[in-house]
Amino acid sequence: MSFNLKKIINYWRELSDYDLITAEFLFKAKRYPYCLFMCHLSIEKLLKALIIKFTKKHAPYSHNLVDLAKKTGIQFSKEDKILLSDLTEFNLEARYPEWQKEFYSRCSKNYTEDYLRKTQKLQKWLKKYL
Repeated sequence: MSFNLKKIINYWRELSDYDLITAEFLFKAKRYPYCLFMCHLSIEKLLKALIIKFTKKHAPYSHNLVDLAKKTGIQFSKEDKILLSDLTEFNLEARYPEWQKEFYSRCSKNYTEDYLRKTQKLQKWLKKYL
């Protein structure tokens, strides 16, 4: 299958940026669970851009950031692997009613701010590989 590599990588990068800006606005609006969900989406889309760059193939249909990170071939620190695992959980916990109540109760301002800061840092680091 043939596709414009630069165009599709840029598409995923731009979506990642948009989602992180959205997360920042949601944080300011005190919509903490949704802020964390957008943090997940931002990193997911950036990882997909990196997979495409390195494999020259379309990114897999997956929301698991740990699995996506492995497919990039990039060496992640232990702390970043933990962050990727936590962000993956935010994707599930924000979406499914059986987990939402407990998840929402954890999403304090400090908790959310910490993950937003970590996401911003990870996104900036990952962009160096683009």
